[in-house]
Amino acid sequence: MARTAPTEAPATRRRPPEGRRARNARAGYARGRPPEATPERVPERRPLAQPPPTRADRRAQLDERRRRRRRNRLVLLVIALILLPFVVAGIWFYLQLSPTGSPGAPVTIEVRKGWGRGEVGDALAAKDVIGSKLAFSIWTTVTGSKDFTPGVYRMRKNLGVRDAVRILDDGPKVATANDRKLLLPPGLTLGQIADRVAKVPGHDRDKFLGVVNSGAIRSKYEPPEVTSLEGLLFPDTYFVSESESDDSIVKRLVARFDQIGDGIGLGTPANGLTPYQTVIVASLIEREAKVADDAPLIAEVVINRLKAGMPLQIDATLCYAKGGCTAAPTNADKQIDSPYNTYKNMGLIPTPISSVTRASLEAALHPARGNFLYYVIKDRDGHHAFAATLEEHNRNVAEARKKGLL
Repeated sequence: MARTAPTEAPATRRRPPEGRRARNARAGYARGRPPEATPERVPERRPLAQPPPTRADRRAQLDERRRRRRRNRLVLLVIALILLPFVVAGIWFYLQLSPTGSPGAPVTIEVRKGWGRGEVGDALAAKDVIGSKLAFSIWTTVTGSKDFTPGVYRMRKNLGVRDAVRILDDGPKVATANDRKLLLPPGLTLGQIADRVAKVPGHDRDKFLGVVNSGAIRSKYEPPEVTSLEGLLFPDTYFVSESESDDSIVKRLVARFDQIGDGIGLGTPANGLTPYQTVIVASLIEREAKVADDAPLIAEVVINRLKAGMPLQIDATLCYAKGGCTAAPTNADKQIDSPYNTYKNMGLIPTPISSVTRASLEAALHPARGNFLYYVIKDRDGHHAFAATLEEHNRNVAEARKKGLL
């Protein structure tokens, strides 16, 4: 039997040695986890080497920076030259309005009938009250000052435009040989004011009332539908002459009221009221408050009752409806048919019932904050007792009756 040569086992390839990452990946695959992807390595790009700047490059960069700085300085200089005249003019105008230093010696300025702003400015500058007629003209135009009332005014040198115009707006305070003093205390009705104007020679009560009720002269705080100036003539001391017209007198009184109103911010609605309604409330305060401390508290009661939808029940409105009171209103008076009867009608009355002071206007604008709804007189000095409930008010009323105040 022939022998066959033994067959050789096939040669096996030897694996190259594995790295640690490959072994870990294979082991993880065996445990059911996919091998981690090996990110491809991107060859880094090396920036091209920049040649170092030459001396000429550095000199060019330095020259460019210098040119840029020169341009910036030139732009700033041009802007400054443009603004400089305005800055200088602003400083000059401010110093004309309110000069530095204290006012000088007293002087009197006479404003003659028919003078306009130019003549008044000349007179003020001639007495050194103001330093510039131009500043006076600009300020009176900007502020909307009306023609100034003829008469003699007491001022001081170096007073400045602002204070000079304020004094002129107030009207003359120095009586001349032909002037008469017109004293108008607070709380007067138009009829009572007309009675006092009629005492000045050359003036008539009915003619004056015709002017104030015509609607021709108006306050800036007077609504379009209102033609009466009731409550819009400011109480003060004025000087009038026989030759001064009723129109001129009324304009002065209205201008003074508007000036006071502007000064306290009357034009800004407050407490849910219009400026005119605030004047109405101020007139109620004027007639009801006997002492200054009570004014904000009475304002509080009025505002709270309006918000609560309660009738105001103010006796002063009944007296206005009756044309005046010689005694406290009676129960019969509380039944009269009048829009000024605050016992029968809700809300505010149609117009103010008297002239008002600055203090009453400020109280109406800024009432005390609280829950008072009632008040009654509590002593002979005019103080009131205030209450938040009817029960408390009734006790205050009983106490007032015991004292003989009601």
